[in-house]
Amino acid sequence: MPTSVLFVCVHNAGRSQMAAAWLAHLAGEDVEVRSAGSTPADEVNPAVVAAMREVGIDIAVETPKVLTHDAVAASDICITMGCGDACPVFPGKRYLDWKLPDPAGQGIDAVRPIRDEIKALVESLIAEISSSGAPATRPGPP
Repeated sequence: MPTSVLFVCVHNAGRSQMAAAWLAHLAGEDVEVRSAGSTPADEVNPAVVAAMREVGIDIAVETPKVLTHDAVAASDICITMGCGDACPVFPGKRYLDWKLPDPAGQGIDAVRPIRDEIKALVESLIAEISSSGAPATRPGPP
């Protein structure tokens, strides 16, 4: 059974969408990927779509999704990106908080370094998941 990862940010329109796309692209079927937002936007940030398209990943068809208890419960690892305490906490889950700038309202020049930082974090996450064979758990919030 693949490791399940949930990426959460406020609007599910930028950081969490890029992280989910990178993880799906780089890890393939080795992971199950979800993303959600505590207050989802109407659409994915166009600058984020353009920045991901530059690296060959098309997320234009993605739509922001609302964060649910079920999504957290079904995930092994929950990675938050600036959503504070909006993510419910379940025992036995692993929680990480990635401190990343919010691309909301930014142009593509500001989004590119965020995209690249997210890729590096995702690559480290994949290496960790691969080396451990299963996600480590840590109770409590990030």
